[in-house]
Amino acid sequence: MEMRLEVVQVPVADVDRSKSFYTEKLGFVLDHDVEYIPGMRVVQLTPPGSAASVVIGTGMTSMAPGSLEGLQLVVPDIGATRAELLARGADISEVQDMGGVKFAYFADPDGNRWVIQGATPPAAMRK
Repeated sequence: MEMRLEVVQVPVADVDRSKSFYTEKLGFVLDHDVEYIPGMRVVQLTPPGSAASVVIGTGMTSMAPGSLEGLQLVVPDIGATRAELLARGADISEVQDMGGVKFAYFADPDGNRWVIQGATPPAAMRK
């Protein structure tokens, strides 16, 4: 059996504002922006280098805008990533070291909360 998580819905109130945030401030790639049927708009965005995408839009979910939390973006250099996001205008926390694993936090315009995690080598390589 094979299963891949490839798309996660992110509930937002203003699709265009969120689309701008994810593309301009976070550098996500806009995969498509379509209205399949009246009232159902689907905007798919992919973080740079990711196999998984997020979807924002209308008519897709009953989740309240801003109710999602804990999605993690794993990056090779958390300091460099944080610096780039700040330069793009994103509001991101200071990097926190949690016992050798580093994290930083941000929220989208609706309050959906994200985590950036610095990549750590597999346990076998840390010995």
